[in-house]
Amino acid sequence: MARYPQGGGMTDAGRERREQVRMQATQWFGEGRPNAWIAAQLRVGLRQVEKWRQAWRQGGPEALRSKGPHRRARLDQAAFARLEAELNRGPAAHGYADDQRWTLGRIAQLITSLFGIEYTLPGVSLLLRRNGWSVQVPGRRAIERDDQAIEVWKTQVWPQVEPPRATWAPGSASTTRQVKGSGRPADAPGPGGGTGRR
Repeated sequence: MARYPQGGGMTDAGRERREQVRMQATQWFGEGRPNAWIAAQLRVGLRQVEKWRQAWRQGGPEALRSKGPHRRARLDQAAFARLEAELNRGPAAHGYADDQRWTLGRIAQLITSLFGIEYTLPGVSLLLRRNGWSVQVPGRRAIERDDQAIEVWKTQVWPQVEPPRATWAPGSASTTRQVKGSGRPADAPGPGGGTGRR
């Protein structure tokens, strides 16, 4: 059974062959041939023939003509130049007053609002890298940073907040087998003690 998806990796010759198959189906639709017979003759799935017949009823043979290669809309160089100009205006110019960072999500929303094209986050990343943009990490420390106050906090405040951990404590999680060095006297009653059965 052959599949005839719309678009997707077909060459021009492949699209033309596929269209010829659909046009043959339209001829047989006009002759009143049943779907099962057409599917068997064209070696395609019955469901596909049913879809073709429905399209043929609504739009005639033209509804089954090839629409050409299926491609996702992409930004051309002129559109990217416009996007770049908008990015250079900064996030605040586009309603992001809380901080001045462009994130992939924000850029994807900007592309949709400017051009009506939806990009995934990986798609935005690839678009930007192809055009010379890269991820930027702040190169400076915050103006408010106080290294002396940080050091005081680490050495004086934190030790008071977090009590020191015990490095070793006697005991065992098992009631039948005590850990070596548990501090249990050898002559204590119970498992592992000196009294009881041997």
